Amino acid sequence: MRSVAVAATDGMLHFELALACEVFGSPPDAVRVPWYDLSVCGTRPVRVGRFLVEPDDGLDRLARAGTVIVPALADVDDDPPADLVEAVRAAHEAGARVVSLCTGAFVLAAAGLLDGLRATTHWAHTGELAARYPRVTVDPDVLYVDNGRVLTSAGKAAAMDLCLHLVRLDHGSAIANVVARRLVVPPHREGGQAQFVSTPVPEPDGHPLGELLPWVMARLDQPLTVEDLARRANLSSRHLARQFHAVTGTTPLRWLLAQRIRRAQELLETTDDGVDAIAAAAGMGTATTLRRHFQRAIGVPPDTYRRTFRARPRSDRAISHHAPAAPAR
Repeated sequence: MRSVAVAATDGMLHFELALACEVFGSPPDAVRVPWYDLSVCGTRPVRVGRFLVEPDDGLDRLARAGTVIVPALADVDDDPPADLVEAVRAAHEAGARVVSLCTGAFVLAAAGLLDGLRATTHWAHTGELAARYPRVTVDPDVLYVDNGRVLTSAGKAAAMDLCLHLVRLDHGSAIANVVARRLVVPPHREGGQAQFVSTPVPEPDGHPLGELLPWVMARLDQPLTVEDLARRANLSSRHLARQFHAVTGTTPLRWLLAQRIRRAQELLETTDDGVDAIAAAAGMGTATTLRRHFQRAIGVPPDTYRRTFRARPRSDRAISHHAPAAPAR
């Protein structure tokens, strides 16, 4: 998947195009693994927002890429350009992993790549996507959807989440965290998290979760409960649950379990510790408990996950000691 082609056409939004180029075209200094080979592809110089973008290659390059990124379209009222739709379809038929950011989902839908699949786009356009392409199961309440070779995201920040998710799939969570740290964004948000929440992140001063979340992350090896979190935040369990849902889109228990799973992922990638030791360090208690939750969340057992990423350059050797990976949040 190292070869990444970003499709460009008139009327695309510059934010999603730029972030794809930033993530896949700029390897962090601290990462010592082969990075992506990025190309921006189009038929001619294209107008992207206020900017004129000169493509590196034509749209036929998409069919030779391992991963194809389709950024957002500013206008979804009209059908996407036919040459772009055909190039994306040809890339998928050639075996590429095809990814849409925000309203780029309309291109994938027009190409027939979303038929029979679950997909998402910016919440303001999910109704239009569902109405125009009834064979697509549109989910308006998630940040991104990973169908394996076809992935879709909601808008703006969710597009960044999906790009980091791809880096995590390709290089592991430790390196994805280094990329997130360079970009000064959270290393990971679950794809199933709600798109639209009233308070997306804790306020720096005075928010009940502003101090609680870092406190929890520093104590993942301890047997914390929801009641422990509520006491620490000086809230009732019910009020804590409301605050968590407003900020993270999920419950305290699910958030805590997700952090424990991600800690286990990092340790599997970056240490030689046994599964029992990793289970203790991640607050899972026993290897049996870790294996059960890990299999359910990641889809493979811990040992298989470790072998997968150990077959690639070791994360602890690939990351400079002068720039350690940021902890998962």
